[in-house]
Amino acid sequence: MSIIQDVLIIVLAFWMVIDQQGPVITTWFPVIVAMIAGFILGDIQTAMVIGGTFQLMALGVANIGGSSVPNYGLAALVGVYVAVRTTGNIVDAKAAALAVGVPVGMLGIQLDVLGKILTNPLAHKAQQYARDGQYKRMNRTILLAPVLFGLTTAIPTALFVIFGKPIVTFILEVLPKWFTNGLSIAGGILPVVGIGILISMMPIQKHLMYLIIGFVAAAYLKMPMMGVALIGAAVAYNFFVQKVAADKNVSTVGATEANIEDGDFDE
Repeated sequence: MSIIQDVLIIVLAFWMVIDQQGPVITTWFPVIVAMIAGFILGDIQTAMVIGGTFQLMALGVANIGGSSVPNYGLAALVGVYVAVRTTGNIVDAKAAALAVGVPVGMLGIQLDVLGKILTNPLAHKAQQYARDGQYKRMNRTILLAPVLFGLTTAIPTALFVIFGKPIVTFILEVLPKWFTNGLSIAGGILPVVGIGILISMMPIQKHLMYLIIGFVAAAYLKMPMMGVALIGAAVAYNFFVQKVAADKNVSTVGATEANIEDGDFDE
């Protein structure tokens, strides 16, 4: 059973990057990757706690303009694997996941760059086939690029799964308690940084009242996140309906004015 789980984790690492580069079915999001990994390893609760932590870290982080950013999906995957296999409670699991996952996420920057270097010649080759009218070869070349991207994470994950467990166990045993406690504290701070980055990208001054309403509902009224999300969905739907009605009115007024002008011109 353990071997099957290890193989499925490696396959998930392979598919995760392919999804990020192509279909975008959301299976590359840290919380989704962690949930699937938790299902494979038989501990969804621990996986969701770890996945949620890395998902909050990833908020507001995007590889704009082809830049490379930390791969928090890979960090969550490896973090869940280590935590489930080496710890027995949520607190230790979170510390272990952060101790291993954060460096792996940073390694994802170099892996992404490597993937782009490997696939760049394929793009030029596909262009050449397109110019020559060899479309079947062009399609095969294009499909090879996601496979190479998948291997940039699948191979390191395989090496980690096969050889890394004793090393990780040793590292976690020799790490002092204050260090793991510090990682747990960092795990609480970094999500706040992610949320701060996300908020800085939003028109907060324009919609400050809604931010205050959400904060009061969550912090003072102790409303669950689903309730706050439903309120936000209702507000967003109201904005949408008002925007559609306003656009319809503008179109009607414009058509009426055009008809009046045409009538005056005809006279």
